Amino acid sequence: MTKIIFMGTPAFSVPVLEQVADKYEVIAVVTQPDRAVGRKRVLTPPPVKEAAVARGIPVYQPEKLRSSPELDELIGLGADLIVTAAYGQILPNALLEAPKHGCINVHASLLPEYRGGAPVHYAILDGKTETGVTIMYMVEKLDAGDMLARRSIPITDADNVGTMFEKLSEVGASLLMDTLPDLLAGKLTPEPQDASRVTFAPNIKREQEKIDWTRDGRAIFNQIRGLSPWPVAYTTLAGNAFKIWQARIEKTNKEVPAGQIVWTTKHDFAIATGDKTVIVPEIVQPAGKQKMAVADYMAGAGQHLNLETRFGEI
Repeated sequence: MTKIIFMGTPAFSVPVLEQVADKYEVIAVVTQPDRAVGRKRVLTPPPVKEAAVARGIPVYQPEKLRSSPELDELIGLGADLIVTAAYGQILPNALLEAPKHGCINVHASLLPEYRGGAPVHYAILDGKTETGVTIMYMVEKLDAGDMLARRSIPITDADNVGTMFEKLSEVGASLLMDTLPDLLAGKLTPEPQDASRVTFAPNIKREQEKIDWTRDGRAIFNQIRGLSPWPVAYTTLAGNAFKIWQARIEKTNKEVPAGQIVWTTKHDFAIATGDKTVIVPEIVQPAGKQKMAVADYMAGAGQHLNLETRFGEI
């Protein structure tokens, strides 16, 4: 049976690992170290580690694989193939060259678009109506290897990063399982990426999370979807951070300064943008509070909102 080392970290990677492990011999899983999570900083294993342990697969968690003594041990396992899916580190060349069938990656974009660590975020931020998964060979350059297979799926206005991760995870697992038999049989012809079409999706920076209400409503709507459920777009209210986890966009004929409230009801409110649209928050998180439905917010602190209230002022 084909011996495979699997490398991945977040929930996105779990369906890929499970489908590979159902059909092939996964001799080791490599993932990121356990991290402190939440306000209480509880040391938490990555989802891939939990899935591997449940199956009795040996787990490696080097902080930096390139300089880890575990690198030689992994090479010595004699894997036929390495499969990665959102692992989080660039593999050293010594490991890339070790398996007979090479190293392949399940990447959550239609390469050569969105090389990097946040392809799903950027596809939504940029207002794309389609994204997908690419299976590619790995090289010592970020997401630059030759492509073996691609599969696209639509992005709807109801989608955010969370829903697209779930969809793309399943698509990636399915596409990989369709690709592996021909790959292992030597029947695939790799396709080089078109260098003229390369775009990048670096990790999200803090400044990208803040809403600029002077932008057009569609851009803000995409920003909210493209940062939910992490790291979450925010604005300010009375000088305090105010996160918007979910919202909808509506048209308006009212001339109201960007960031100012256009209307309020007992259940919700609307914020003016830079064009003739408003953002109507649906799930919010005031400073120091848990996230909540906007109706719950309006029943409490939100009662103080009025047509003079403006978001985004420090």
